[in-house]
Amino acid sequence: MDIVWLGHSSFRIKGKDASLVTDPFSPDMVGLKFPKVEADIVTISHDHKDHNNLKGVEGNPKVVDGPGEYEIKEISIFGIHSYHDNQNGKERGANTIYAITIDGIKLCHLGDLGHKLSSEQISEIGTIDILFIPVGDVYTIGPAKAVEIVSAIEPKVVIPMHYKVPGLNPATFSELSGIDDFIKETGVEPLRLDKYTVSLDKLPEERQVVVLERRA
Repeated sequence: MDIVWLGHSSFRIKGKDASLVTDPFSPDMVGLKFPKVEADIVTISHDHKDHNNLKGVEGNPKVVDGPGEYEIKEISIFGIHSYHDNQNGKERGANTIYAITIDGIKLCHLGDLGHKLSSEQISEIGTIDILFIPVGDVYTIGPAKAVEIVSAIEPKVVIPMHYKVPGLNPATFSELSGIDDFIKETGVEPLRLDKYTVSLDKLPEERQVVVLERRA
């Protein structure tokens, strides 16, 4: 499996038989270029322009955009209801967490999660190998809360997302925390890669934090 970061909360995950893109974003909204990408499946965590740019993904992909169980091209997806804020959605609405199984590897994309997870949500997410977690605060959980959630889910690999990077639209995202704030909270020296390649038998025994370079 190959994982590349397209920017913000968007990743391209390529398995043996199919590929999936998470939360494609509008360049006008985010300020970053959305790279040319093709996929079989697109997951949308919520209907905001920095997460729902379906027209940016080529290949006529199947779209998964809410809670429920899905099976597409040997990829299993389980969508779990959550919120974009800590006020039960009163500020920013609903958010869908996705637990995804590709090539036997279990991944979880938390979308724009804005609150602590309940014990029921943690149970629904289940055992996770690779966790994509927002860490930038303001619109999502911040670094400290992210570390708490990592401890609750106990993934083998943590890939942070939705944090401040050069080029983000300053009118919208200037107050986000940077990646160093999250790394400081973890106390773990991260792997910094342009692409993360892994197979089920090569998953680390001890937890790794992987910081990906954005694919331009």
